Amino acid sequence: MVECTVQMKWLDLGNCRGLVLPAYQSELAAGMDIMAAVVSDTVLGPGEIALVPTNICMAIEEGYEVQVRPRSGLAIKHGITVVNAPGTIDADYRGEVKVGLINLGTESFTIHRADRIAQLVVAPVSRARVELVGTLSKTSRGDGGFGHTGV
Repeated sequence: MVECTVQMKWLDLGNCRGLVLPAYQSELAAGMDIMAAVVSDTVLGPGEIALVPTNICMAIEEGYEVQVRPRSGLAIKHGITVVNAPGTIDADYRGEVKVGLINLGTESFTIHRADRIAQLVVAPVSRARVELVGTLSKTSRGDGGFGHTGV
């Protein structure tokens, strides 16, 4: 298991009531659950998107990112997912972590303060060296696109 340090701080100490820092919920969990820092209940109707505050800022080690992913229980039971899943928090970002949630379900969903709304996964980053060429090497797939191998 590879470890890196992610420093976290509360954006507003006066807005910490009932919140805890993101944490792993089991011994081998890949993601840390993060809580909603809403001041009052937020209702997310079917098809609606909300940017949910967490009151957390972080500093991530160079060479890593933090991915914001849906929580499976919210997604399966209520249709609540991260709209840009997985979202990326870059190592040089120092602002508040906010989670873009969308309700893909058929009923309204209420987000309460301290609800665990997403999970954070720390991942190494690879950077590409972009090279402009006149032709690309050939493969057996070629330019076969979406669904070209069947259902």
